[in-house]
Amino acid sequence: MMTEFTTLPQAGGSVILREMMRLGSLNLKSNLFLSPLAGYTNLPFRLALREIGGLDLATTDLVNARSLIEKNPKAFKLIETSPADRPLAVQLFGSVPEEMRDAAVYLESIGIASVDINMGCPVRKVCKVGGGSAMMTELDKTAALVRGMVEAVKIPITAKMRLGWDDENLTAPDLARALEDTGVAAIFVHGRTREQGFSGSVKLHGIRAVVQAVKSIPVIGNGDVTTPQAAKMMFEETGCAGVSIGRGAFYNPWIFQHTRHYLETGELLPEPPFDERVRVMCRHLDLMVEVFGEEHGCRMFRKVAPWYSKRFGPANEFNKKVVQLATRAEFHELLENYRKWRQQFLDETGQLKPSYRPPPMKASFMEEPAVAARQHIPVPKGPVDVW
Repeated sequence: MMTEFTTLPQAGGSVILREMMRLGSLNLKSNLFLSPLAGYTNLPFRLALREIGGLDLATTDLVNARSLIEKNPKAFKLIETSPADRPLAVQLFGSVPEEMRDAAVYLESIGIASVDINMGCPVRKVCKVGGGSAMMTELDKTAALVRGMVEAVKIPITAKMRLGWDDENLTAPDLARALEDTGVAAIFVHGRTREQGFSGSVKLHGIRAVVQAVKSIPVIGNGDVTTPQAAKMMFEETGCAGVSIGRGAFYNPWIFQHTRHYLETGELLPEPPFDERVRVMCRHLDLMVEVFGEEHGCRMFRKVAPWYSKRFGPANEFNKKVVQLATRAEFHELLENYRKWRQQFLDETGQLKPSYRPPPMKASFMEEPAVAARQHIPVPKGPVDVW
């Protein structure tokens, strides 16, 4: 890894800000990464994040290597990209060495910047075929598979892992050492075990053990990064070279821009106002329609819009309508009606009245004050919440 860095004073200490990061042959402008989130980190979401700023390398949803080399249309849709979506990594899962190798060769041929191997997904259907977290239980077999991929392509091969299968089998440091020997360009590590799923807290000391296990490749920490302060803490307590953000970005698309600014200056940017949140939400919907078509894009957006509204303040009127969304025109109509309904909670300056108190958190779409910041974010409904 080659990095240029400067140490800037921060409240309570200092943090190393990476101005340039290198993953193998890939030069990056930021050490903040977008993690894959199955069913959500698609092209529209990646483009929306990139337009806000602060993000460089983003990674697709996980893709089955066999489906890719068999030219399955669903697999091709998962890796759909555009010139504005650069640099891009594709995350592969699978356990057949030849399939993983051939998929990596194909991705290199179409201009993908990097290939990430999923060794961390806890979902049963991934593990049962020997992919995801199951790869952490057979180190020699996994190392051989990875070596075949590294030797077949010139683009960087990285690996995303968890700390281990369970607390009795914390194999991440050993696996990281083995993978470094195969020539991987970087290790991404989520600070939970497969057994934990997304429950409990991230173990920063576990990520630090992986950092200390390797000799020269960068280790990128992941898990529970929901604020710029949490990113800074991960850097300082683990010694990681970068931070990868998944659910935190879905909850707060501004997190890359705000974290970058915080690491550079020590200053926390103000929360985006309601109108800016609505603007980005509308842009996200436009991109969904552009990529998936109006019918399918609007249907998919039913799961996305309530995440934006979590930080609108009172949003019950919006949430109960948007989950039935069918067209873009319908969305703008319900949005306008919601704006009128929301006026009852605003003062003369357009801010939420101090007397407003959010209702108790219940159901699947929780309403929160616009300035709220969550330490624990629920797992979006989809492939990742089925064990």
